Amino acid sequence: MENSLSKDVLAVILGGGAGSRLFPLTQTRSKPAVPIAGQYRLVDIPISNCINSEIGRMFVLTQFNSASLNKHIKNTYHFSIFSSAFVDIIAAEQTPDSQSWFQGTADAVRQSLKHFGQYAFKHIIILSGDQLYQMDLNEFLENHIKNKADISIATTPVNASDATEFGIMKKEQDGFINSFIEKPNKSELGNWKSDTGVEMQNQGKDYLASMGIYIFNKEVLYKLLLEDCANSTDFGKEIIPYSMNKLKVLSYQYNGYWTDIGNLSSFFEANLALTDEVPAFNLFDGNNPIFTRARMLPSSKIDGTFIERSMIADGSIVHASKVEHSIVGIRTRIGRGTIIQRSYIMGNDYFETIEEMNANKMKSIPTMGIGERCFIKNAIIDKNSRIGNDVKIVGSDTLPDQDNNLFTVKNGIVAIKKGAIIPDGYAIGQE
Repeated sequence: MENSLSKDVLAVILGGGAGSRLFPLTQTRSKPAVPIAGQYRLVDIPISNCINSEIGRMFVLTQFNSASLNKHIKNTYHFSIFSSAFVDIIAAEQTPDSQSWFQGTADAVRQSLKHFGQYAFKHIIILSGDQLYQMDLNEFLENHIKNKADISIATTPVNASDATEFGIMKKEQDGFINSFIEKPNKSELGNWKSDTGVEMQNQGKDYLASMGIYIFNKEVLYKLLLEDCANSTDFGKEIIPYSMNKLKVLSYQYNGYWTDIGNLSSFFEANLALTDEVPAFNLFDGNNPIFTRARMLPSSKIDGTFIERSMIADGSIVHASKVEHSIVGIRTRIGRGTIIQRSYIMGNDYFETIEEMNANKMKSIPTMGIGERCFIKNAIIDKNSRIGNDVKIVGSDTLPDQDNNLFTVKNGIVAIKKGAIIPDGYAIGQE
């Protein structure tokens, strides 16, 4: 499980705050526990990157709605008793030394340092729990050690229009960073170009954006958090800018696919992009698999359905007329005559029995899943939802943002809440 380098590193995965940008998907779960790609959870991405890089000692820091995350990690990541590998959750806690919850990324790590003390390590790699990417973290670590850096920051080349959404680093010829600006205006970008290489420059990607992924030498991190920046709460806004010109801060340029899926729109588009013929994020890479909970589910049954550019997860029973440019998650049931377009159906946590279906039918409660003759487009259907017959759910730019007990609309995307019951004939939006 471990190589010589990985024995010297701990991985810390930041679970994020309340996840308001991903609401309502974070209404009952933490951000790292949000389901993606039909059968995974967001937290599976950084954990899988660690496992594929032979980094086996991982901590996940969280404080909001952590029950489902705890359950997922407990049921998923089991290592050999002969291995030192583990995935542990550290939830915010009140102690005699600290009466407050995590106040930011740096504060979360600061409050968790006491849990790291029993382990021998030289470096800490800090990862985000809400990004989609596949990175060789060993290569990142080797680059850090070879260049004798105090801090390494993973950076990704971006164009001028995207640069305004990120913290932008200015890299010198030796790869070290001497300046940083948080979300600059376009008028400020003139002096912030870096040598990103011919391939990236030909794509207009002249700026290096921080990916929020860091390597710290142990002594450097402890001194920053406990002494030099003892009142600072955030890495990107405070710790990193403070470290410029005081410490050796190195850029590690990553040219592969990476996206921050912290808001509903980016989450929706990143999931649908997985249905591309050759997706930028490759779930089918046998050398870098994405690990998740092993479920003993039957193969999906599909009857009379035209399927195009879609993914159907295990345990599903699909009778729809059409499923197009969509993801259908585990244990999903879709009735006859239904059309699904540009949507992410998360699926269900369990199978409903025939007896349960009949009992609910007597009470006019729809079967878990999606009923007959429905039309669903530009939507996210969260888990365990019950969509009746003849329901229309259509997201569009003309649909105003709104929120109620059944669904939320943000930027033209309709998100049906987990466990919502949508009665027969209900309509959201227009075709």
